[in-house]
Amino acid sequence: MYHLQIFPTFCILWQKRQDWKPLEDRRCTDIPWLILFALFNVGMLFICGFAISTGAASRLISGYDSYGNTCGQKNTEIPGIESSGKDQTLNKYVFFLDPCNIDLVKRKINSVALCVFRCPETELQTYDDLRKFAFTNGSKLCSYEVSLDRYSDDPNKATKCPKLPVPPSKSFPVFHRCTPADISCYAKFAEALITFVSDNSVLHRVITGVMTSKEIIMGLCLLSLVLSVIMMGVIRFISALLVWLLTAIVVLGSLGGTGVLWWLYVDHRVSANSTLPATELQVAKDNEKALLIYAIAATVFTLVLLLLMFFMRKRVALTIALFRVASKVFGHLPLLVLQPFWTFLTLMLFWVYWITVLLLLGTAGNPVKNNQTGLVEFKMDGPQQYMVWYHAVGLIWISEFILACQQMTVAGAVVTYYFTRDKSQLPLTPLLSSVMSVMRYHLGTVAKGAFIITLVEIPRLILTYIHNQLKGSENGCARCMVKACVCCLWCLEKCLSYLNQNAYVATAINSTSFCTSARDAFIILAENALRVATINSVGDFVLFLGKVLIVSCTAFAGVLALNYQREYTVWVLPLIIVCLFAFLVAHCFLSIFEMVVDVLFLCFAIDTKYNDGSPGSEYYMDKALMMQLGAQDCRKVDRQEGGLVTMAIKHARLRSSG
Repeated sequence: MYHLQIFPTFCILWQKRQDWKPLEDRRCTDIPWLILFALFNVGMLFICGFAISTGAASRLISGYDSYGNTCGQKNTEIPGIESSGKDQTLNKYVFFLDPCNIDLVKRKINSVALCVFRCPETELQTYDDLRKFAFTNGSKLCSYEVSLDRYSDDPNKATKCPKLPVPPSKSFPVFHRCTPADISCYAKFAEALITFVSDNSVLHRVITGVMTSKEIIMGLCLLSLVLSVIMMGVIRFISALLVWLLTAIVVLGSLGGTGVLWWLYVDHRVSANSTLPATELQVAKDNEKALLIYAIAATVFTLVLLLLMFFMRKRVALTIALFRVASKVFGHLPLLVLQPFWTFLTLMLFWVYWITVLLLLGTAGNPVKNNQTGLVEFKMDGPQQYMVWYHAVGLIWISEFILACQQMTVAGAVVTYYFTRDKSQLPLTPLLSSVMSVMRYHLGTVAKGAFIITLVEIPRLILTYIHNQLKGSENGCARCMVKACVCCLWCLEKCLSYLNQNAYVATAINSTSFCTSARDAFIILAENALRVATINSVGDFVLFLGKVLIVSCTAFAGVLALNYQREYTVWVLPLIIVCLFAFLVAHCFLSIFEMVVDVLFLCFAIDTKYNDGSPGSEYYMDKALMMQLGAQDCRKVDRQEGGLVTMAIKHARLRSSG
C-alpha cells in the first residue's frame, strides 16, 4: 500500500517537470535572427541593384567590345580610349578574334572582342573571305581601325584580324555572343583545364564523345530519377522484402564481381604466357597487373562487407520494424515524396539568380585601360570589391537556409502525424500546413541553424582552397596540418547538421527557440545513445544499399546503351557523369525517408520518456509502433516497473482487437 501511495505522487511530480507540450502553444521563435536574415537579404538585393544600375546588366546580356562599347546601343566616349563611344546600334553581336584562347586563371576569353552585325555561319579561310563577308553582310571582323581594302596587306593583321581559318559560329541564346559551332574548341579548353592528362588526343575523344552522347546521358539521368521514385514506392509497400533483397543483391553482386575479376586475371595470365608479339605481350602483362590489383581490392571489399553483414544481422530486424512505421507516414503524407523536387527547384532558382548576379558583378565597375594590351576592362575598386565576398557568403547561408526549411517542414509534418491521436483528425494536407507553420512561426529558427552551419563551412572551404594551393610545395607539414583542420571542421559540420535537424524537430513539437530546442534534443539523444547508434548505423547502411542499387542499375543501362554507339569508344566520362547524377538523385529521395525515420525516433523517445501507457498518460504512438519498435525497451522497463508496461501493451492489444 505504501508503494501504491507513493507511485501516484511521484507521477504527479514527474508530470509537473514535463517540458514537452506537443502541438499546444504555437509562437514565433528567434525573431531577432529572422530580422538579421531579412537585412542580409536586403544587402543581397542591393548588390544586384548596384550591378544593374552601373550598366552591368546591359553589358552582360548585350555584350561589349574590347574598347568599352556596349553592343546594340549608342555609347559615350571613354577618356583616353581610342575607338570608344561608337554607335553600335546595328552591331548586336560580340565576335572574338580568337574564341578558343581561354585564360583559366582569370576566367575569361583572352582575345580582342568586336561588335558585329552578324556572326560568320560558314568557315572563312582567307583574308579575302573576310573582306567578302564584310561586303556581303556588313560585319567587319577585323579591328575597327583596319579598313576593308587593307585586310590582306595590313602589317598588323595577325593581331588586328581573326585567327585563320575562322570557324563557323552562331549566336549564343540571349547573350548575343558568337560561339564556335565546332566542339573541338571546347575539347581544347578541357585539355588546358586538366593539365595532368598527358595524352591530349584521348581527352579530345572523351570530350567529343560526351557531346555526341548527350542524348544517352540525358536518358540515363531520367532513368535514375524513375528508379529513385520506384525505390520510394518499394520501401513504402515491401520494406521487409526490400531490406533482405538489397542485402542479398549487394552480397551476391560483390561475390560475383570478385569471382569475375579473378577469372579475368587467370585468363589474362594464361594469355600472357603464350607466344605473343613483344608489344602485345607488354600490354597483356600490364592488364594482368591491373586485374590483380582490382581482384585483390574487390576481395578485401567483399570480406569487409560480409563481416559487417554478419555482425549486423540481428539489428536488421529493428530496421525493418522502423521502416514499416515510416512507410505508414508516407501513406498518410504522400506529398513527402515530392519534397525533394520543390527543394531542388528552389535551390536551382536561387543558384541561377546567384550566378546571374555574379556575372553582373564581373561586368560591373568602372572602365580601366590595361596598359599591357591597351584594351578596356571593367573593374570594381575600393569597398565595391568586397561585394563579391558578401555575395559568396550569401550563397552558403541562403542555400543552407533552403535545406533547413525542408528539414523543418518534414519535421513539422511528421510531428503532426505522430502526436495526433486520432489520425482522422489530421489536416487535409499536413505538409502544406507544416509549410505555413514554418513560414509563420519558425523562419528565425531556420535562419539561425543555417547560420551556424555557414560559420563552420566558410573556414572549411577557405582551408580547402589553401590546401589545394599548397599542392606541389615542399612544406608537407603545412599541408598535413591544413588537411587535418579541414577534416575536423568537416566532422564538426556533420555533427552540427545532425543536431540542427533534431533541434528543428524539437521546435516543431514545443515551439521553442533554437538553442532551447537543441539542448532538449541533445538530452533526449544522449539518454538514448545506444538506440541512436543502432538505428543510424543499420538504417544508413540499408539506405546506402538502395543508393548503390540505383547507381548500379543506371550504370548497367549506360553500358548497354553506349555499347550500341560503336563510333564512340571512350566510356569513362559519360558513365561517371551518369553515376554521379544517379547517386545525387537517389540521395535526395532516400534522404527524405531517412529524415522521417530520425524524426519518428525522436518523437518515440520523447513519448516513452514522458508517458507510460497508463490512463491519463497514454502513448501518442500508434499501436504498430508500440508493438514493433518498443518491444525490447518495454521488456527492460517492465522489469523495473513491475509489469506496468506489459499491462499497457496488453491493454493496447485488446483495444486493437476490439
